[in-house]
Amino acid sequence: MENQFFVDSEYLSPEALVKKHRLENDPSSRKNHMEYLPGMERIESDVCANVMGHMNAYDSSRYTARDVKAALEHEVCTIEDFKALLSPAAEPFLEQMAQRARLETSRHFGNTVYLFTPLYIANYCENYCVYCGFNCYNHIHRMKLNMEQIEHEMKVISDSGMEEILILTGESRGQSDVNYIGEACKLARKYFRMVGLEIYPVNTDEYRYLHECGADYVTVFQETYDTDKYEQLHLLGHKRVWPYRFDAQERALRGGMRGVAFSALLGLSDFRKDALASALHVYFLQRKYPHAEMSLSCPRLRPIINNDKINPLDVHEKQLCQILCAYRIFLPFVGITVSSRESAEFRNGIVKIAATKVSAGVSTGIGDHESKYSGKASDEAAGDEQFEIDDNRSLDKMYQDIAGEGLQPVLNDYLYV
Repeated sequence: MENQFFVDSEYLSPEALVKKHRLENDPSSRKNHMEYLPGMERIESDVCANVMGHMNAYDSSRYTARDVKAALEHEVCTIEDFKALLSPAAEPFLEQMAQRARLETSRHFGNTVYLFTPLYIANYCENYCVYCGFNCYNHIHRMKLNMEQIEHEMKVISDSGMEEILILTGESRGQSDVNYIGEACKLARKYFRMVGLEIYPVNTDEYRYLHECGADYVTVFQETYDTDKYEQLHLLGHKRVWPYRFDAQERALRGGMRGVAFSALLGLSDFRKDALASALHVYFLQRKYPHAEMSLSCPRLRPIINNDKINPLDVHEKQLCQILCAYRIFLPFVGITVSSRESAEFRNGIVKIAATKVSAGVSTGIGDHESKYSGKASDEAAGDEQFEIDDNRSLDKMYQDIAGEGLQPVLNDYLYV
């Protein structure tokens, strides 16, 4: 494995420090981020060209208040309308956008809000992504749960009442191979009605295997659709290959997954262009795979350990709300997830307008659910977290707060027959 020699170390060797310095300061030392590595499956698809054509041509400054008003008057939101709704010209129309978004959400989802929780089972990583707490050069406590520990974590979560789980790993085939993840999926089927995955992208046959093990859907963050910015932020590892990551959701659908989720990490690049590309990624894939369930997330950059290599482009709550309302108006049938990166106040408000799914009882660390859920100290040290969260509410508290807003919390609505 390419940088295995330091991924599992307690410190960086002199050779690793030299390599890190060279990657950061000498672009010529990095592999071409648009070229596939051995073993990566290529698929024939026109989705990427369609998405990138629109994104690269998008000039948000050219839209006017008149364009925004016209977009809000149209019964069906076109791509051009969506571009107008993402533009700065739409900011004064946020209240009208919220009203339209609330109407579309009610039409397609009623007053329901779905609940889930993530479970990180390993934080080893073979990528050097300068903004991520798990990156291979970060000196953090690494941990990989064994199957007994995974089952224990799942039982603790299940006992809280949760019925949907999202299994996550760091991006390391060496430490968290597909068979390991598959065995975790099989365990999850014992405790949960819905099982999602947020792991490194894999090939179609591997997605098929994971689906057979019990996974229902796959989430992949493109991070940013700006290929130049992507190259600057992803300096080493398989994640550096931008097109392989882009096609991950389509490979997952070809492998039989029932659903896929998409996201850019807002703040890495021009957030309006990234929001446009994320939604168009859904839009064009839905036309190829109309049976699939699709959803969007909208995470913003959060503080991480040792994060001194990136200056995030601020995306304020008002702008985030604009993006979410535009998503809902353009894609009224798509699920929208708002994570615990955001405040409780923001999440309480946005579920009444555009969001349909929120996480609860969240930990982004490894092996610490029992201590966080019960307050009982663990005998083993937990692995470090990927990022800091803002909303720490438990499932019970989240359930009560959603119900208190007159909404219906939903733990699961899928039956296997």
